[in-house]
Amino acid sequence: MQSIYERIEHLIAERGMTKKAFCQQLKISTGNLGDWKRGKSIPSTNKLIEIASFFDVSLDWLMIGRPSKEAMVREKREDYFFDVLRQLNCQESELSTVEQSFISEYIEFTRYRKSKESKDAGDYRYKAENKSENKSENNSEENEA
Repeated sequence: MQSIYERIEHLIAERGMTKKAFCQQLKISTGNLGDWKRGKSIPSTNKLIEIASFFDVSLDWLMIGRPSKEAMVREKREDYFFDVLRQLNCQESELSTVEQSFISEYIEFTRYRKSKESKDAGDYRYKAENKSENKSENNSEENEA
């Protein structure tokens, strides 16, 4: 079984770059790379994500050597929206009635919260505008006196 380091080493060789160039590009110290090789440590999650992205491989393959399921999982090329809800289609037919109801309620709650937030923001702006108008009226009254 290959280690994470061996898979990284394979990718570096496949790309035709040196380990030093790899380390420089991804801001990895050569000491860390050596620790990965000796099994003293492994890359952090963030670094694994960067490495997978850099070499355009799946995180599954990089971490455990599992081939990408990309060939097995195919995305449908169709609209992603429910007719009424206009939300992402999460395979509606696979959702139970209770789950569909929960999602609908959550969408309505989110709409209510957004409308309340925008109303509250409008009230705040209205109060701020009134304060500034009152201040300017007071200043003009003081100037006249």
